[in-house]
Amino acid sequence: MVADKAGVSRGTVDRVLNNRSHVSPDVYDRVMAAIQETGYLTPRSTYQKTLFGQGFPPIKLGVLLPNWTGHFRWEIMRGIEAAQAELTDFHVKILVEECETDIPEESIEKLDTLLKEGIQGAAVCTMNDPAIEQKIQSLTENDIPVITFNSDLPGTDRLCFIGQDYNKSGRIAAELISKCIPASGKILAAAGNLEFDGHRARLDGFRTRMAEIGFPHDRIQVIETYNNYQLTYKKVLTALQQDNTIKAIYMANRSVAGCTKAVETAQKKGELRIICHDMSEHTKSLLTDGTIDFSISQDLHRQGYLPLIYLRDYLHKQKLPPTQDTAANISILCSQNL
Repeated sequence: MVADKAGVSRGTVDRVLNNRSHVSPDVYDRVMAAIQETGYLTPRSTYQKTLFGQGFPPIKLGVLLPNWTGHFRWEIMRGIEAAQAELTDFHVKILVEECETDIPEESIEKLDTLLKEGIQGAAVCTMNDPAIEQKIQSLTENDIPVITFNSDLPGTDRLCFIGQDYNKSGRIAAELISKCIPASGKILAAAGNLEFDGHRARLDGFRTRMAEIGFPHDRIQVIETYNNYQLTYKKVLTALQQDNTIKAIYMANRSVAGCTKAVETAQKKGELRIICHDMSEHTKSLLTDGTIDFSISQDLHRQGYLPLIYLRDYLHKQKLPPTQDTAANISILCSQNL
């Protein structure tokens, strides 16, 4: 009934209900509207309803987000909203603070705001900075559990990290590029913000694997673009105009559109191999038309959802996160398997 009303397949409904990735915003909204209209409850939802009022104490969970927009924010917020919908019957309230800058002090201020609101656990995506790590450590020492997601803070006593093995994903990108360019070619590697563990780990994995293959490190040019469209466009275009031996671009950041526009401006579309990360609708179209060769994806929705589920389990049931579930799957996508 839900599938018919939403005009989609049962498989698509299953992906929405089980918080799986690769569901467009429009399809997700249609399925959720159909679920509300029909009053459908999944078996898990029915079970949860029977637990309502069993005496779980009310808790507040905080989420700290970086100043990232677009596909990242959409998928993470979708995961947070799914967690809130699931946890409402367990008396859980979720509070979200979003940074506007990459200044470490702002992240600390946002955490202080959440603490003043009375949070008892926190899901955090922020940069690696000694002051931030010290703040996270103070939370855990005061019995406020912290789970990091998307970008880790490995120097802290966080419960776990929910996210991709970024070093491994960078190594996979290196393996793909090494098969696609001549030995004499150069590579342009665009990172987002190297103060974030995830961005740095991707680049480290990429360069390490290229060195193992025997690719000279001086033939890899690294630029830092802070996930900004205009900065990405300008830096990629400048690099291409100054060096015509560049044969591939590794986009370890999120401003894929800025990169591909620069390639088009430089009149090198089709001449360069381009590998990026993550899967938005725009990236899908770039893969389909051959502008991008491969994308190494991760489940951002899951990264927004799982930390809150695990924090609730820990606070209400003293249940530690299952370590085998904390690493996101790595998928290699091209025009033929979208």
